[in-house]
Amino acid sequence: MANYKLKLQKSTHRKIQQLALFIILLIFINPILNAQSFGEGITAKKFYSSTVDDNNVVWFLTETGIVSFDGEKWSVHNNNSNIEGKEIKDLEYDLTENGNGLWIASSDGAMLVQSPINTNSETKSFSPDNSEIVGKDVLGVTVSKKGMRWFATDKGISAYKDDKWFENKYMDLYPDDIFQYFPYSTLATSNNGDTLYVGTLGGGVMRYYKDDVDAISGASEYAVWGPILIPSDSIFSVYISPDGTQWMGTDMGVGKHSGFNTLEGWKILDTTTGLAHDKVQAINSDSKGKMYFGTKGGLSILDGENWTTLKVEDGLVSNNILTIAIDNNDVVWLGTDNGVSCLKDGEITSYK
Repeated sequence: MANYKLKLQKSTHRKIQQLALFIILLIFINPILNAQSFGEGITAKKFYSSTVDDNNVVWFLTETGIVSFDGEKWSVHNNNSNIEGKEIKDLEYDLTENGNGLWIASSDGAMLVQSPINTNSETKSFSPDNSEIVGKDVLGVTVSKKGMRWFATDKGISAYKDDKWFENKYMDLYPDDIFQYFPYSTLATSNNGDTLYVGTLGGGVMRYYKDDVDAISGASEYAVWGPILIPSDSIFSVYISPDGTQWMGTDMGVGKHSGFNTLEGWKILDTTTGLAHDKVQAINSDSKGKMYFGTKGGLSILDGENWTTLKVEDGLVSNNILTIAIDNNDVVWLGTDNGVSCLKDGEITSYK
């Protein structure tokens, strides 16, 4: 009788252990199991770059091409004969008065795809063969609110506005082979669009600006060897707030710079201050001033002085966040290495 009772206790204990393990697995895996499907025709996993158009459609660059979400349906955009087959590296929607289209950076030059974007959309291409862009291999593109289009190429930086290319006068500071020594990583413009911040891997942040004679000149770079209080010279994201604050995501945290004095106004944010991970790959803010930091270890949100972190266990499809877009309704879209998550009114919806 005693022996039977002992067996019963062991059996009950094992069941309790199994139930506890099941609950733990359910907590961590359930958010992924509940992820919605992109739908037919979209097999992408990695979402590298993102932008929002004037109809509040969110656009992503993926390893399989360009995809978009209009609030109801995910669509793939690889059937335009002028886009098909190109090695696309970046995209940005042009919301300026003379824009109305999607800029694409590719190994064959820069391209403007006119709206509405479909298989029959008209395109206009720019390469050294037909324009004054300095390089054919376009690594990144960004558009300022005042219509300045900036392009990072394998041969340096080009700027284009009002059907005019700007002369380059930065060669004494940044030679045309600069990105061979310090690979390009990201672009951001000042609020007036006249200054470009270029993140590099190993060279810190280089600055280019439009001078008084419609040329591009160079300014002193932001780098550890400046000496400047920036956590690392390997830059993965740059964001300029509406108030002009410069946020620089590195592999060792974020360098926050206020004002325009190169050597002053710096503050470091890292895991000791609230970040989920020190490698910060995307930065953005919403209309209320909340800052969003996409890291390799989750999403960190800074609201004033208060930090919040969201991870897979909270509903994200992945902790490795590669890009952040915020639409006109303050919905936060996170492109990751395993699909997309969006944050709306405190709720997370994921797609994979």
